[in-house]
Amino acid sequence: MTKQELVDLIQDMSLEEKVNQMLQVVSSFYSEETVITGPMKESGFTKENIAMAGSAIGALGAEKIKKMQSDFIKQQPHHIPLLFMLDVINGFRTVFPIPLGQGATFEPELSCRLAEVAAKEAAVSGVHVTFAPMVDLVRDARWGRVMEATGEDPYLNCCFSKAMVKGFQGEDIKEPYRVAACVKHFAGYGAPTGGRDYNTVELSEHTIREFYLPSYKAGIDAGAAMVMTSFNTIDGIPATGNKWLMKKILREEMGFEGVLISDWAAIEEMIYHGYCSDRKEAAIEAAEAGVDIDMMSGIYSEHLIHLVREQIIDEKLVDEMVYRILELKNKLGLFENPYKDADEQKEKELILCKEHRELAREAARKSFVLLKNDGVLPLKKEQKTAYIGPYVDNRNLLGAWSFIGQPEDVTTLKEAAIKWHEANNTVYCQGCAVLGNDIKLEGFTEQTEEEISKELEQKMLQEAIQAAAKSELVVMALGEHRLQSGEATSNANIQIPKVQMELFEKVCEVNENVVVILFSGRPLDIREISHKAKAVLEVWMPGTEGANAIMDVLSGEYNPSGKLPMSFPYCVGQVPVYYNEYSTGRPYVEGKNKDRFRSKYLDIPNNPLYPFGYGLSYTRFSVSLVKLSKDTMKPKEKIEASVMVKNEGAVFGTETVQLYIKDVAASVVRPLKELKNFKKISLNPGQSEEVCFTITEEDLQFLTQKGKWESEAGKFVVYIGTDSTTENSSSFILND
Repeated sequence: MTKQELVDLIQDMSLEEKVNQMLQVVSSFYSEETVITGPMKESGFTKENIAMAGSAIGALGAEKIKKMQSDFIKQQPHHIPLLFMLDVINGFRTVFPIPLGQGATFEPELSCRLAEVAAKEAAVSGVHVTFAPMVDLVRDARWGRVMEATGEDPYLNCCFSKAMVKGFQGEDIKEPYRVAACVKHFAGYGAPTGGRDYNTVELSEHTIREFYLPSYKAGIDAGAAMVMTSFNTIDGIPATGNKWLMKKILREEMGFEGVLISDWAAIEEMIYHGYCSDRKEAAIEAAEAGVDIDMMSGIYSEHLIHLVREQIIDEKLVDEMVYRILELKNKLGLFENPYKDADEQKEKELILCKEHRELAREAARKSFVLLKNDGVLPLKKEQKTAYIGPYVDNRNLLGAWSFIGQPEDVTTLKEAAIKWHEANNTVYCQGCAVLGNDIKLEGFTEQTEEEISKELEQKMLQEAIQAAAKSELVVMALGEHRLQSGEATSNANIQIPKVQMELFEKVCEVNENVVVILFSGRPLDIREISHKAKAVLEVWMPGTEGANAIMDVLSGEYNPSGKLPMSFPYCVGQVPVYYNEYSTGRPYVEGKNKDRFRSKYLDIPNNPLYPFGYGLSYTRFSVSLVKLSKDTMKPKEKIEASVMVKNEGAVFGTETVQLYIKDVAASVVRPLKELKNFKKISLNPGQSEEVCFTITEEDLQFLTQKGKWESEAGKFVVYIGTDSTTENSSSFILND
């Protein structure tokens, strides 16, 4: 349809029809089978509302959606099709590593490919819009939703934000196998006070603009069709009714022209925030902030018609919002083909196909981060090896938001290991449950584990200890339960469950050669594990092909190359902990522990256990001193910064060379260092290669005291190394 045809359509629609285009309901209102991702509640929808709703959430399956769409269009007054939306986060039925794991690849182009495959599987299943990517900046590991983000660094997040949007949408969302992307959660959702989900966010305007907003803008600049509001407040005002945030920042400054959707019942939650007195006032605030779609509160359907007729809300405002919704449907081509790519035969051909599984395996192994290795990895086939732990024979490797994936699609670590090992050299023991009887995950409809009797618990433990004692090496598969991270899973204790730690301690008592494979959706406190284990491999929640990928790495078939996208704290008392913090007037100086009057803890280190950008390899890389093409530059000039990187080890490997910059003195305090670029380089043993970065004035810009995004003359330090702690540096002066 042309723009004028859309305008004419809106003019011909009744007010009731227009307002209900702004309503999103769960697909169970049209079919009994559905996937629910939010708290179901009585919302007071009428049959008339549902018959004219603009979109549905939770449906999947080509046959089912085509029938829903066909039935809906027949009774809709203007035969306007529904938009079908779903949370397709890190894959559809083929599940990839969680987004935090994808961040560890430092390979945005890979995530672009993953999003493209996820879009393809979702599209043939009838989905039009995915609620991804989540680009919230995350610094606090207590917050369960860090698993959905790509880490603590604004630059890295921007790279992945752009890549994922492009992967989902391509160049034109009307093309086959494309879905509309939704950048979320706008804005600052990743910084809840105390790491507690849905909690207040306290960020200065300077901090939110410089650190938190860039990744949203990157996704919008990449063409994201939709943005979702966040649950939190900004400057004391809930984001969903925050006119400064949605009108000035999102619409005016960022130039976003697409659809703005509330998160689940977020319009209603403004009442509970204490910002709106009732549902009517919430409707006014959300509409005036420009929220186009009300997800599952029914407030718009209940009140906007009366508000327009009472001349409290201008009908032109409603028309603008409805236009954006219809424009998205038009961009997807739904007026010509309301089913788009839904195709039962293509579902059978594409979902979980060999190509998609191979990509899942590649992504998983690239996401793994080798945190420690005292020479015990890779494994040796001739070694007598015991695989011990609750993740040895476990198919729940998909992550909390991978509800479309099925455990039966997943290979277990035991199954993958059997393919590689000599059968008479290995033994496999569960050792304990993932959680143990002392932990109950409340509020989950999904069953976590069956309770294990004390007798069986002891038997499993003794079997594991005996197996460990008789083996040369133990591989322990430990970690969080998949439902311990994700939405509404804030934790003050970020260690692995107690029952697993007891197993680990007992095994270490009888065998000092322990390798830990760590499954998690967040950085964990692993001090004891790191201290006692000979090797630690962080594998996140790795997805459908995770176990095969783990054996690729353990066996040495693939050399690990992942880097931490988020710092692992020494303990929970440090969080939020992140590399690009500000210095203080009394910074802690290494070696001066007796100087009491410094910004430091008395009982723990300041530094995280493992920093941002960190990750080992089976080989060793050396990085030469930083070489700059000149020591001064002017605003329109460039500087080349280079190093020679050499593979000093005996095997082929890949290193991520990272460029950081520090602004020594400025009109506002600057971070200790900031990631500005990175390059992955693969080298054979003994091979050297120059890695060169171009530094422009744009890399030196920040939000100055004037409130402008600009650079300031002065001294800059350039660091190039293999993680954020590198001190390998050189400096230059920026002149006016």
